[in-house]
Amino acid sequence: MNFEHSDKVKDLMAQVDAFMQEHIFPAEHALEEFVNDPANLWVVPPIVEELKQKAKAQGLWNLFLPEEYGEFSPGLTNLEYAPLAELMGRVEFASEIFNCSAPDTGNMEVLARYGSPEQQARWLKPLMEGEIRSAYLMTEPDTACSDATNVETSIVRDGDEYVINGRKWWSSSVYDPRCELLLVMGKTDPDAGRYVQQSTIIVPRDTPGVTVVRPLKVLNALHSPAGHGEVLLENVRVPVGNMILGEGRGFEIAQGRLGPGRVHHCMRLIGAAQRCLDLMCKRVDSRVAFGKKLSAQGSIRQEVAKSRCEIEQARLLTLSTADKLDKFGNKEAKDLIAMIKIVAPRMCQEVADRAMQAHGSKGLCQDTPLANLYSYARFVRLADGPDEVHMAQLGKNTILAAVESDAR
Repeated sequence: MNFEHSDKVKDLMAQVDAFMQEHIFPAEHALEEFVNDPANLWVVPPIVEELKQKAKAQGLWNLFLPEEYGEFSPGLTNLEYAPLAELMGRVEFASEIFNCSAPDTGNMEVLARYGSPEQQARWLKPLMEGEIRSAYLMTEPDTACSDATNVETSIVRDGDEYVINGRKWWSSSVYDPRCELLLVMGKTDPDAGRYVQQSTIIVPRDTPGVTVVRPLKVLNALHSPAGHGEVLLENVRVPVGNMILGEGRGFEIAQGRLGPGRVHHCMRLIGAAQRCLDLMCKRVDSRVAFGKKLSAQGSIRQEVAKSRCEIEQARLLTLSTADKLDKFGNKEAKDLIAMIKIVAPRMCQEVADRAMQAHGSKGLCQDTPLANLYSYARFVRLADGPDEVHMAQLGKNTILAAVESDAR
């Protein structure tokens, strides 16, 4: 495995970093103040659209979509995208500026890989242009959707329409005023085999019967303007042409969507952790306590050293995962995807926690991005499958591989 970046990627890294330094870091504090002002609840900060247009004009746009998607792709592999996502991960809102933010990235991949030409023209094009946003409705409040086969939302055909009934939650971006598209996972045939009961269907956000019941806070933060909502679907009717790929293909679509999405989260988390470590180093080198700089304290140096080791370990594991994903696809990379999903969020949470501790009370408030980055890492330990599910599957696969190897 060769993780030396090509000249093309190095050039893109320099461009993304320069854009971050010139436009995103200077806007970070003002944007944070804007979204936390109650008067601006569910309002998109004007600077977001301004920065998106600047990034688009520079060609720093849709960098996430793998090269296999032909006309829809900028031509980057997952391995080539990894360092770019890491750079974006240093600021919580940055990935959206480059049109590389979840859940839109996953939904674009679904439409690019599985969508019909009509679905792509209607929905993929405006998503890739950054004109609209989208949500993915899989998780339900009354079922354990860490196993996606448990979804209970019903999708029943009635003539030339499907009728959808169910309740979803943690539907990210559903409060965003630009959200126009919902991808809904539900059951079309509860009596079919376990992995072919489910389907994924397109529901326009303004369809009658779609009710956003309430926002869900993440560690008491609303995450405006995108938010995470609980959504009630009551006799929602959409044309049969809104079914993606066909009935019974929903679990397949979900797995195809979640694999790269998990990798993207981990890429961004590496950048978030690196930012935390950088801030920690600057803090301890400028702060004096008990007659000497904090950086002279042995315990502080140990925390810095541990953090650097853990970040580099997670970075290399993530690059290895991206490389295998590019070469062999989701199925062959599933164990590595599980590993990084277990390792990267916990690593980032711990590095952020150390940085917060080194900052003292300042680390808890809005004067640094540390609390937000900590929250993001903690959130991702549950998003796209909790740690326990990934560990259970990885442990099972590891045992089976060892037993089969011994048998030979």
